Amino acid sequence: MTHAPGKRLAVVALFVLVVGLLAGGIWRYGYGQALNQLEKQATSDLALASDRFTGQLRRYQELAVLMAEHPELAALRRGGDNRAAQALLLDAADKTGALGLLYADPGGRVLARAGDSPDRLTGTPYFERALNGALGQSYGRYGRAGQRAYIYAAPAFGPGEGEVRGVLVVLIDIAELEWDWIGGQPAVFFTDAAGRVFVSNRSELLFWRTGSGGAGLLPRGRARAPAFEADRVAGHELWRMEWGDYLPTRALHLARELPVIGMTGHALLDVAQAQWVAGLQASVFAVICLAFGALLFQAAERRRILARANERLEQRVNERTAELSGANLALRREVSERLEAEAALKQAQSDLVQAGKLSALGQISAGISHELNQPLMAIRQFADNGATFLGKGKADMAGRNLSRISDLAARMARIISNLRAFARHESEPVAKVDLVSVIEQALELTETRLERDRVGVEWHPPAGPVMVQAGEVRLGQVLLNLISNAADAMTESEQKRITITIEPGDPVVAIEVSDTGPGIDEPEKIFDPFYTTKEVGGSEGMGLGLSISYGLVQSFGGEIRGRNAKEGGAVFRVELERWPENEDEDREDAA
Repeated sequence: MTHAPGKRLAVVALFVLVVGLLAGGIWRYGYGQALNQLEKQATSDLALASDRFTGQLRRYQELAVLMAEHPELAALRRGGDNRAAQALLLDAADKTGALGLLYADPGGRVLARAGDSPDRLTGTPYFERALNGALGQSYGRYGRAGQRAYIYAAPAFGPGEGEVRGVLVVLIDIAELEWDWIGGQPAVFFTDAAGRVFVSNRSELLFWRTGSGGAGLLPRGRARAPAFEADRVAGHELWRMEWGDYLPTRALHLARELPVIGMTGHALLDVAQAQWVAGLQASVFAVICLAFGALLFQAAERRRILARANERLEQRVNERTAELSGANLALRREVSERLEAEAALKQAQSDLVQAGKLSALGQISAGISHELNQPLMAIRQFADNGATFLGKGKADMAGRNLSRISDLAARMARIISNLRAFARHESEPVAKVDLVSVIEQALELTETRLERDRVGVEWHPPAGPVMVQAGEVRLGQVLLNLISNAADAMTESEQKRITITIEPGDPVVAIEVSDTGPGIDEPEKIFDPFYTTKEVGGSEGMGLGLSISYGLVQSFGGEIRGRNAKEGGAVFRVELERWPENEDEDREDAA
């Protein structure tokens, strides 16, 4: 067994070597794929920059072609007013931003001039091309300050057979065109036929020239060129350079010929992102493989250790079997006791809810007796009056009394129905409930008490029913508790008003019950059992109403919260889920 550790180390070393080689291959493949994507981006960016540059030049090209035949310029050939033509060219230069404009006859004599423009035209390629009837163009350093400029020369034909009678020359300042894209990404430059950088969004590269073989750039007027190295990776040309803080140290180089303007466009895109992506792919692969290998090695070691410990564990298992059997029996007894305790707790909660409803019925019983006694007295009076009217032959008056007796009997039946519904046990946990109807029933049950305590109610029911998911009886108990608590809180208040509002949202419907009482001292404890602000030992209650209401709302899947209003008083908000309309349709389809 002495050679076992050395063998395990050799296997680990071989595994790490294989993972390293595979990770290197993945890095190279991922780097090549990232460079392919980077080349597509470089092609798009270079095409965009080229189109932008040529598009800016095209405006001046169109200016030269369109203004060459202007009547004010044509009049100069016939000895017209030079000042009008001068003003025309100056106005065009100001509006277009051109460096200079001039109009000359075929002999090269300048007839009108505006801005900075060349002094000699004869013998220049662009002027000679314009004399041949074509659009001449050139670029270089022109003007009194030797600025970089692009020139368009447009011929103006006479009334004869296509004879050129004049030439309009437009001089464009390259620096003005570069202004909008200096410092942009990526680094872009345009070289002339001699390989010099003539236009670039990196001003430090201007007038550098391409190196031998067209790779790299050599600065102007420096004895020693900065570090540069070019190589090809996966078919892409990469430049490694140290040309300043605003240029990447390693970049993908892409070139594009622009025969329209006689230049070559170049783009340099930083490959750091591609290297990072390739490195990330290789690192993830290496980490996964090493982690997997570590798990395998650990599993093998664990298996070896477990095999040694298996014999000792078997002995201990036999010893512990008896102990576990006894513990299992004790656990079963404990589980049975817990189940019985949960059942007793649920029954106690149900009894507590029912006791709360009966307590509320006891508080409003005096008002209910008054509500029933008053219609009974009225029925007796209307019956006596009806008999008297019948004896006198006044059947219509007797009929009216009978109608009133019927209305009063219906009112008594409605009160008794609300009491029976409120007092009964509810079996269904969640059902479709009309929130407006439940509020109306709660207000009807507390009407006598509110009138006795001179409590005003501000309640504006919506036009139609608002269906929510709840239990009708339990929701009625919640609202009855909130209304009763609000009335109790306003006993000492000068202004007594309860406001009930409904916010019919989707999927949540909210009910708010607010009062003008002193508010809530400790909102965070208001729903704790036996927490009350009423006098200890009083007849108003033991502080269980809001705790029961909290449990009832939770059983619907809703929320209840209490807070103090800014203008004073307490606000209780109950949020319930709206009953989905499509569920009714599904039930009708199933039926």
